[in-house]
Amino acid sequence: MKELTEVIGHVRGWRRGWTERTKLQRIDLYTRVTLCALPWIFLVSWGLLPLGATLDRGPAAIALGGAFFAVNAVQCLLSNRNVSLSFAHYRGSEPFPMRRLRLPAALLAVLTGLLVALAAVGGIKDEGLALLVLDLPVAFTIPYVLLVPVRTYLLHCAAFAVALVALLAAVGVPGGLLFGAALSLFVVFLLVLTSTRPSAWSMSVMWQAEDARDMQARLAVAEERLRFGRDMHDVLGRNLAVIALKSELAVELAQRGNAAAVDQMVEVQRIARASQQEVRDVVRGYREADLPTELLGAKGVLEAAGISCTVEGADGPAGIGAPPAIQAALGWVVREAATNVLRHGDPRHCVIRLTTAAGAVVLEVENDGAGAVPEVGSGSGLAGLRERLAALGGSLEAGAAGDGLFRVTATVPLTAPRGLPSPAPRSVSPEER
Repeated sequence: MKELTEVIGHVRGWRRGWTERTKLQRIDLYTRVTLCALPWIFLVSWGLLPLGATLDRGPAAIALGGAFFAVNAVQCLLSNRNVSLSFAHYRGSEPFPMRRLRLPAALLAVLTGLLVALAAVGGIKDEGLALLVLDLPVAFTIPYVLLVPVRTYLLHCAAFAVALVALLAAVGVPGGLLFGAALSLFVVFLLVLTSTRPSAWSMSVMWQAEDARDMQARLAVAEERLRFGRDMHDVLGRNLAVIALKSELAVELAQRGNAAAVDQMVEVQRIARASQQEVRDVVRGYREADLPTELLGAKGVLEAAGISCTVEGADGPAGIGAPPAIQAALGWVVREAATNVLRHGDPRHCVIRLTTAAGAVVLEVENDGAGAVPEVGSGSGLAGLRERLAALGGSLEAGAAGDGLFRVTATVPLTAPRGLPSPAPRSVSPEER
C-alpha cells in the first residue's frame, strides 16, 4: 500500500508539473501571437483607411498609396518572422543575427520615403497623415525593442522622429501637422515599448522559474542517487568484508580437512541472504540502522575474525536512551568503523564506547594495529558518515591516537535540529542476531 501511495504521488507530481508547463507554453504562445498580430491590426486600420483618400488624388497618389501598403505588408511578414528570435535573444537563450534587420531597416526607409512623397503630392488628407505616421514604425520596432537596451531604443526613435519631421517640413507640411506627426511618433514608440518589453520580461521570469523548478527536480534526483550510493556502501561494506574473511577461513579449513569449513560456508550463505534483504530495503528507502543491533553485529563479526571487542555504555543513556534519529546515525558509524577495522591494519583488540558529555552523545571506536590505516578523508565511507551526522548537527573525527591506535569519534548533540524525521528502528529477526 505504501509503494502504491508513493507511485500515485509521483504520478500526480508529474501531471502537476506537466500541467504548469503546458499553461506556461500557452501563455507564451498567446503573447507571441499578440505581438505578431499587432502590426497587421495597425496595417488594416490606421495603415489602410487613410490610403482610401488617394483614389481621388490622381494616379501618382494611387501608385504611391498602393506601394506603401504593399511594402508595409512585407514589413509585417518580416516582423512576424523575427518575433520568436527576438524573444530568444531577450531571454539570452539564442543570439539574434543582426543581419536579419538589414531588410526591415531598408523597408522602413522605403516606407518613410513613400510617406513623404504622398505628403508632397497631396495624396492624403491632413488627418490621414497622423494615422500613417502611427502605423509607419510599428512592424519594425516590435522586434527591435527586444534587441537593444531601452536607452538605445529611445535614442534611435528620437533620431528617426527628427528625420521624419524634417523631411515632412521640407516638402511643405504645415506646422500643425508636423506637431501631430511628432506626437503620433511619440505615442507609437511609447506604446511599443510599454507593451512589448514588459511582456517579454514577464515571459522571461516565468520561464526562469520553470527552469528553476526543473533544476530543483534534477538536484533532488542527484541527491537521492548520492544517498542511495552512500547507503549501498554502508550496507554492503561490512557484509562483503565478512564474507571474504569467512570464505578465506573456510578455504584454509577445507585444505586441512576440518569439518568446520562447512559451518563457515553456511555462515557465508546466511550473511549473503541477509545482504540481499538489506539491499532490497535500501532500494525501497525503508532501511535505517539500529544502534543495538549494529553493536551486537560489530562485536560478533570482529570476534569471529579473531579480534577482541569490548562494547561500553550500550545500555546507558548514550545508547538505548538516545533519540531514535541519533541511534540510527550512530548505528551507521558503528557499521562503517567495524568494516574499517576488518579491512585495515592488523588489529587484536577493539573498544566501542558510548558516553554523554555536554549535552551530546559521543561514540568512540578505537582499535590497535593501525600501522596501515588510510589517510583521513579517503574513500566514501567517512564522507557519507559526516553527511549523516551533519544533518543532526554532529561531527566525525578519525585519525591516529598514538601507540598504534586508531580512533573514530562521532559526536551528536541530544537536541537535534527541528524538522528532522526520527526513523523507527528496524526490527531484527533472531537469525540476524
